[in-house]
Amino acid sequence: MAVRIRLTRKGTKKKPFYRLVAADAESPRDGKFLEILGTYDPMKNPAEIKIHKDRVDHWIAKGAVATESAKAILDKG
Repeated sequence: MAVRIRLTRKGTKKKPFYRLVAADAESPRDGKFLEILGTYDPMKNPAEIKIHKDRVDHWIAKGAVATESAKAILDKG
């Protein structure tokens, strides 16, 4: 099973809120995931990023690959 660290969209129309999750590469964007690794709220000024660094490191050590958007948020956070 290939694991990816990616964003899932939550929130309402025109008010996005994202979760950073570890999920199977074949599951849909807002579908089943393995673990919540953090949150990203772009609507706040400045954007609010909360990340559980120890859990992210755990998944990367197990071979998880971050998507481009998730990698950008991990670099900021």
